Amino acid sequence: MSLIAFIISLAFMGLIVGALARLALPGRDPMSIFQTILVGMGGTLAAGLIAQAALGRNGGSFVIAVLVSTLIVYFIRRSRGGSVTRPAPRRRGAFGGRSS
Repeated sequence: MSLIAFIISLAFMGLIVGALARLALPGRDPMSIFQTILVGMGGTLAAGLIAQAALGRNGGSFVIAVLVSTLIVYFIRRSRGGSVTRPAPRRRGAFGGRSS
């Protein structure tokens, strides 16, 4: 397999895992596609490390990858100051009205 095909397949798998992780937590999440791919790739990498350390197998399970990616999305939402299931409240303008 060429390097370009490997990178494309890795990004596609990261997109699938990241999208499933974002769907697992309800609510609006303003993440770009690139950020979703990175979350999925990070969850897949962590799942592989967990499977290697705990189970002694090479490669992680798809379900473990989605669960770890869901935890990553959870921590991202918490670090942004929003609720886990609801989006962060909108900020008001300088004079108390809605900002446009």
